[in-house]
Amino acid sequence: MRGDRLISILLLLQSRGLMTAKALAKKLEVSERTIYRDMEALSGSGIPVFAERGKNGGWSLLDNYRTTLTGLKKAEIRALLVSPSAHLLDDLELTRPSEEARNKLMASLPSIYRDNAKDVWNRIHVDTSTWRRRKEKVDSFDILKSAIWKDKKLRITYERADGKTNDRIVAPLGLVAKGNRWYFIASKDNGAIRNYRASRIKSATPIEETFERPEDFNLAQYWESSTKAFIENLPKYEVWVEVLPPILPRIKFTDRFVQNIEAGNPGEGQWTPVKLSFDTESEAKGYILGFANQMRVIEPKELQDQILKMAKSVVGLYN
Repeated sequence: MRGDRLISILLLLQSRGLMTAKALAKKLEVSERTIYRDMEALSGSGIPVFAERGKNGGWSLLDNYRTTLTGLKKAEIRALLVSPSAHLLDDLELTRPSEEARNKLMASLPSIYRDNAKDVWNRIHVDTSTWRRRKEKVDSFDILKSAIWKDKKLRITYERADGKTNDRIVAPLGLVAKGNRWYFIASKDNGAIRNYRASRIKSATPIEETFERPEDFNLAQYWESSTKAFIENLPKYEVWVEVLPPILPRIKFTDRFVQNIEAGNPGEGQWTPVKLSFDTESEAKGYILGFANQMRVIEPKELQDQILKMAKSVVGLYN
């Protein structure tokens, strides 16, 4: 195990450059003390690792040092060859390069692994598209991609959720695919980083001004913390309902705006209590009314009256 970890440390430093002991420990799921012992072992074996002190310090390899380690484990080969999302590669115009890269990787593998590697494509396939194949149109996608690679600022016209648009100048940092949607990550002049739904960018115009990317910016880490904060700040409207057995399976696979928090034991008449969480009260009313006489509200009491009022208005409309 330790030998594998030493190799992992060496390859991480070779591919990423300077890394702190804390970052290495988190990546390899060990303590920082273990990392320091591993560094002593690497140094003692003649590997030119050295520590840089200070706030921006960490561990790194001597300039131009490269290991000749090329051995890949079976699981590592599988990880490299798992089919990527085809439609996302199409968006990025990387379908052909991806195929060529995989073919080159296949050609470089020892023959003993080659057949097993080919079999990965027939056993694992990743499809991030929706069932209805709905795809958001992003008019300025090519401009966004180009600006990201060239570190050039953009003037964008962005449509907010309320339908209003405004212009702003941003420094592009990256693109993130969430399901089948693209999000544009960019910073403003004050350094604040924001997420923009790419399909709402109505126009994007490159300007001659360039910018320097923040040295400590990590797109994956930023997105993880950003989405976590977004989820934690979502509004919640919780409701206790009772449902009949025929719709229980449907409740388990809820829509995007409702969560099935918990379910109790069936009571009289096989009515089963279920706790649901919605983003808003209006979403709760529409969802519950859609199940007609197979779902009834227990709490909050005021929601009962609102559902009854809505049901009477529907009956009145069709009468």
